[in-house]
Amino acid sequence: MSTHKAGSAYHNNLVGPVMRAGDLAMAVIEAARIDNPGKQVTVDDKRAYIRIHTEQEMILREETIAEELGRPFHINDLEVDLSSFAGQIESQPGAVRFYFQKTV
Repeated sequence: MSTHKAGSAYHNNLVGPVMRAGDLAMAVIEAARIDNPGKQVTVDDKRAYIRIHTEQEMILREETIAEELGRPFHINDLEVDLSSFAGQIESQPGAVRFYFQKTV
Protein backbone atom coordinates (compact mmCIF):
# COMPACT_ATOMS: atom_id res chain seq x y z
CA MET A 1 0.00 0.00 0.00
CA SER A 2 1.43 3.35 -0.96
CA THR A 3 1.81 6.13 1.57
CA HIS A 4 -0.83 8.16 -0.27
CA LYS A 5 -3.39 5.36 -0.01
CA ALA A 6 -2.53 4.67 3.61
CA GLY A 7 -2.93 8.35 4.46
CA SER A 8 -6.29 8.62 2.69
CA ALA A 9 -7.61 5.43 4.33
CA TYR A 10 -8.00 7.41 7.56
CA HIS A 11 -10.56 9.61 5.80
CA ASN A 12 -12.50 6.69 4.32
CA ASN A 13 -16.14 6.75 5.41
CA LEU A 14 -17.42 4.09 2.99
CA VAL A 15 -19.98 1.61 4.32
CA GLY A 16 -22.00 -1.25 2.85
CA PRO A 17 -22.15 -4.95 2.13
CA VAL A 18 -19.73 -7.23 0.31
CA MET A 19 -21.90 -9.82 -1.40
CA ARG A 20 -21.32 -13.09 -3.21
CA ALA A 21 -22.07 -12.44 -6.89
CA GLY A 22 -25.56 -13.49 -8.01
CA ASP A 23 -29.22 -12.49 -8.18
CA LEU A 24 -29.37 -11.31 -4.59
CA ALA A 25 -26.34 -9.04 -5.05
CA MET A 26 -27.96 -7.47 -8.12
CA ALA A 27 -31.17 -6.87 -6.14
CA VAL A 28 -29.18 -5.35 -3.26
CA ILE A 29 -27.44 -2.95 -5.67
CA GLU A 30 -30.79 -1.68 -6.95
CA ALA A 31 -32.26 -1.57 -3.43
CA ALA A 32 -29.27 0.46 -2.23
CA ARG A 33 -29.95 3.03 -4.95
CA ILE A 34 -33.68 3.17 -4.17
CA ASP A 35 -33.42 3.14 -0.36
CA ASN A 36 -30.66 5.78 -0.24
CA PRO A 37 -31.89 8.63 -2.44
CA GLY A 38 -29.42 11.42 -3.11
CA LYS A 39 -26.42 9.22 -2.28
CA GLN A 40 -23.90 7.92 -4.76
CA VAL A 41 -23.87 4.12 -4.55
CA THR A 42 -20.62 2.63 -5.86
CA VAL A 43 -20.37 -0.95 -7.08
CA ASP A 44 -16.99 -2.68 -7.27
CA ASP A 45 -17.49 -5.97 -9.13
CA LYS A 46 -14.67 -8.47 -8.48
CA ARG A 47 -16.49 -11.35 -10.26
CA ALA A 48 -16.69 -13.70 -7.27
CA TYR A 49 -17.87 -10.94 -4.94
CA ILE A 50 -19.36 -7.47 -5.25
CA ARG A 51 -18.60 -4.57 -2.93
CA ILE A 52 -21.52 -2.13 -2.64
CA HIS A 53 -20.82 1.07 -0.77
CA THR A 54 -21.72 4.67 -0.11
CA GLU A 55 -20.56 7.39 2.25
CA GLN A 56 -21.42 7.32 5.97
CA GLU A 57 -24.71 5.35 5.99
CA MET A 58 -26.62 2.83 3.87
CA ILE A 59 -30.10 1.47 4.56
CA LEU A 60 -31.38 -1.69 2.86
CA ARG A 61 -35.08 -2.47 3.26
CA GLU A 62 -36.50 -5.98 3.06
CA GLU A 63 -39.47 -4.76 1.02
CA THR A 64 -37.26 -3.11 -1.61
CA ILE A 65 -35.01 -6.15 -1.99
CA ALA A 66 -38.06 -8.42 -2.35
CA GLU A 67 -39.48 -6.14 -5.02
CA GLU A 68 -36.17 -6.16 -6.94
CA LEU A 69 -35.90 -9.95 -6.62
CA GLY A 70 -39.51 -10.44 -7.69
CA ARG A 71 -40.14 -12.87 -4.85
CA PRO A 72 -40.57 -12.90 -1.06
CA PHE A 73 -37.43 -12.05 0.87
CA HIS A 74 -36.62 -11.83 4.59
CA ILE A 75 -33.83 -9.52 5.70
CA ASN A 76 -32.16 -12.39 7.61
CA ASP A 77 -31.63 -14.15 4.26
CA LEU A 78 -29.12 -11.42 3.42
CA GLU A 79 -26.59 -13.22 5.64
CA VAL A 80 -26.40 -16.18 3.24
CA ASP A 81 -24.62 -14.13 0.54
CA LEU A 82 -23.09 -11.46 2.81
CA SER A 83 -19.40 -12.35 2.91
CA SER A 84 -18.30 -9.16 4.64
CA PHE A 85 -19.23 -5.52 5.13
CA ALA A 86 -17.63 -2.12 5.67
CA GLY A 87 -18.56 0.00 8.67
CA GLN A 88 -20.80 -1.03 11.50
CA ILE A 89 -24.04 -2.94 11.04
CA GLU A 90 -27.38 -2.59 12.78
CA SER A 91 -30.28 -4.96 12.21
CA GLN A 92 -33.73 -3.40 12.35
CA PRO A 93 -37.16 -4.95 11.82
CA GLY A 94 -37.45 -5.20 8.03
CA ALA A 95 -34.15 -3.44 7.32
CA VAL A 96 -30.43 -3.41 7.86
CA ARG A 97 -28.31 -0.31 8.37
CA PHE A 98 -24.61 0.00 7.59
CA TYR A 99 -23.04 3.08 9.15
CA PHE A 100 -19.79 4.61 10.26
CA GLN A 101 -19.19 6.63 13.38
CA LYS A 102 -15.68 7.96 13.61
CA THR A 103 -14.44 9.00 17.00
CA VAL A 104 -11.00 10.46 17.50
